Parts: sequence; C-alpha cells; structure tokens
Amino acid sequence: MKKEYCGLFGIYGNKEAARMTYFGLYALQHRGQESAGIVTWDGDTIREQKGMGLVSEVFNERHLGKELRGSIAMGHIRYSTTGASLIRNAQPFIVRHGDLRLAVAHNGNLVNTFELRTELENNGSIFQTTMDTEVFAHLIIKYLHESEDIEEAIAKAAKRVRGAFSMLILANDKLIAIKDPNGVRPLALGRVGDKYVFASETCAFDLIEAEYLRPLNPGEMVVIHENNMTSTHYCDPQPKRQCIFEMIYFARPDSYVFGDVVYERRKAMGAMLAKEAPVDADFVMPFPDSGNYAAVGYSQESGLPLELAMIRNHYVGRTFIQPSQDMRDFAVRVKLNPVKSMVQGKRIIIVEDSVVRGTTIRARVKKLRELGAREIHLRISCPPIKNPCFYGIDFSSKGELIAANHSPEDIARFLGIESLHYLTIPGLVDSVTEDDAWCLACFDGNYPIPLADKMGKDCLEADPGIIKEFCK
Repeated sequence: MKKEYCGLFGIYGNKEAARMTYFGLYALQHRGQESAGIVTWDGDTIREQKGMGLVSEVFNERHLGKELRGSIAMGHIRYSTTGASLIRNAQPFIVRHGDLRLAVAHNGNLVNTFELRTELENNGSIFQTTMDTEVFAHLIIKYLHESEDIEEAIAKAAKRVRGAFSMLILANDKLIAIKDPNGVRPLALGRVGDKYVFASETCAFDLIEAEYLRPLNPGEMVVIHENNMTSTHYCDPQPKRQCIFEMIYFARPDSYVFGDVVYERRKAMGAMLAKEAPVDADFVMPFPDSGNYAAVGYSQESGLPLELAMIRNHYVGRTFIQPSQDMRDFAVRVKLNPVKSMVQGKRIIIVEDSVVRGTTIRARVKKLRELGAREIHLRISCPPIKNPCFYGIDFSSKGELIAANHSPEDIARFLGIESLHYLTIPGLVDSVTEDDAWCLACFDGNYPIPLADKMGKDCLEADPGIIKEFCK
C-alpha cells in the first residue's frame, strides 16, 4: 500500500490567515491524514494548534476565529515517513530561541539524518522528536549563531542536509520557502490579491481563489517580508529530479505540479498504455479513483468504451466497525463494489495506476471472477515498482514489493488474470512534458541523491516469499 507523505500551505499578510490556511490544508488532505497543524504570527507571539487526525477534526471555529490570531500563517498535514505516528511528531515544528520564533514544516525525507543528529547531539543538542525536520531546525540555530542572518543560516543548513525537501519556515515576521537542489518535492507560489501564498499543489490555490504564479525551482529560496518577495538560489544548479509519482498517483488531478497539469499527464499515460499493450475486450474500466484518468486515456486511444463498472462508497471513514471472521474480504467490499450486470460474461480491461503488494487487486479480481467475468486484462500506468523510496514516499521494503521479486507472468497468475502489462519507463517519460527531469528510482534503482551508509540496508533486502506458493 502506498502512503501519502505531507502537504504544505503558507500565507503572508492576510487578516484571515489561519482560516485561509485551514482551507488550503483541507484541499491538500489527500497528501496525509495522520496529523495536521497550523502556526500563526501576530507581530509579537507565535501560536499553534496541532493534533492527530483529519484537518476537520483538528481545528474548530474557536481555533480559527480566536486563538490562531495573526496575519502570517502556515500549516502542515502529515503521513509519517521519518518519525513515529505521535502527536509530538506533528508539524509545524516550533523552536523558541532568544527573540526568534521559528516554525518549520517539511515535505520530503532527509537521508543523512542519523549522522547529522549524532553530530548535533555530540555538541549538546537535545531532541524532542524523532523527525528529520527537527534536525533541520537545530542546524538553522547552529548557523544563526555564526551569521545572525536568518536567510544565511537557512541556506547553510540546507547545504548540510541531503535528501528531498520542500519546506516552509516562519521566522518571526518572515515567511520563507525553500526547495532541495534536485527539486524532488513540489511547492508552488501564488497570490491572493497582493498577498503571497505557498502550497504543495495548486488545488489549494483554487479553493481560496488564489492566482497561481509558478513552481519554485530546485535550490531556490523565496522570502516574503513586509509583503515584498525576494528570490535567491542557495546552491549551484543540480539536475532536476522531480518525483514522477506525483504525476502518477499522489497529486490531485486538478492540480498543477512541477508546472504541469496532472490530469493531462495521467490521460497521456493511459493512452501510451493502449499503444504499448492493446487487447481485444468489451470495455475499459478503472478501479476508482486512482485509475480513473489513465483509464480515460486508454479508452480514447483504443476506441473501446469506458465503463465505471466498479462503484466506490465515498462515505467510508478511516475507521469502521470491524467485521466478524466469517466476513472475509470485508475491507475490500466496503469500499468498492462491482455492477454485476456489467461484469458477467465480459472481457474487461482494468486500468490501475500502480501495484505495490498486489493483495488488494487480487481480492478485487476474485470478486469480478465470482460475478462471471470471462477475461480480465490488467494495465498499469507506471512501470513495475522494484525499489523502496527514501525521499518521502512510504513504499514498502523491497521484500514487500511484488514486482521486485516476481516476473509479470508470475504476478498475472497470482492475481488470476489473463494478461498484465506495466507501462514501460520510456513510455512513462514520453507521457510527461520534460524528458530528463524525473526521479525514477522506485523503478530503476538509480537514486539521484546518495543514501547514507546506515540507510536502506534492510529495505533493500528482497524476500521473494509474497506469492511463491501461487507461482510454482
């Protein structure tokens, strides 16, 4: 199962800053459902509200209307990639140091956290959390002692860390946005009237009727102070290595990410799939909602009709009464249910965005077989996921990635389908607008940012036992 990571939103100089941030985070909820936090600055005091759960569960009218006062605000939603699922690991992370009030919110993952944390602890730093974000905050304070200039301290800290990071930093009356040198994680700049806003995705701008200006560039630092914007680059240019999974799965289809329209890229991936792996069938269908847009592209390119033969229950919460042992596959059926009359006797092409472990798709295919599907062909709009991600997506270890250990033929037998085709890496790259700008490590194992010596050994070990009993 793929797990979302984090979403960021920040706004400067708006009298309803906390409320605007709430709506921005609400639009970004798909990027993480574990915790949410908002901090504000009123010119004198930093205020915060954080909690575990959804945005609508963490904040109420008392927080937004009274407690979170100030015209500068930033917020964060989280799914843990580094650090346990605990309230103390919720972000933004706040530091009080002399007259400085510093808050840091981070989307991504640092790969040299262990060595930096050890160095800082040996020099007297005391840590409150297990997050890599706190390491970055300690580095800022360390370099602030040397320069007494917050932007210079942030730039020095950014040069010390290695990994993927898009960050928002509130430093008293400054709101600062920064991206790693390779630009792995998205962050966009917008404007509401003459006030500046930042967000991980532009769908947050749409909700608050903000104008989208541009994506931040790799290695860029943008500082908003007294409603004036300055932009600098804190490091030498590096090759762009944007996370391709934003386009495949994570970002909302109505967003601009890395300067491109997600919906159109997903349609292009589906169309490329139809060119690479056509098959004679009665119709094309997605497993909603992740496969919807690639399925549209496949249908249009192939000329086969698109049918929404699997219906999603949109009212399933994060928790529900657990079924008895006799109710097998309840977790699958409670979310998706097929239209029986559409399935019986039909040859079906299922378009899905990705396969990680394969167990969920296997249960859904089994249900289609029980309803009389004659043929089932699976088309995946990304290449086989063979390697874990160390840059902010919580992919399973290599031993749990089905494509890392088994051939497509074995996987097809495990899933109980007639054929399986993954979009090729060249086909994927041809489906996006920039050729040499992507991190493809989860597919090809070429990690663009070197990993620390102590990182990834367990995750890179393969255990081919997931489906071996089905593929003899």
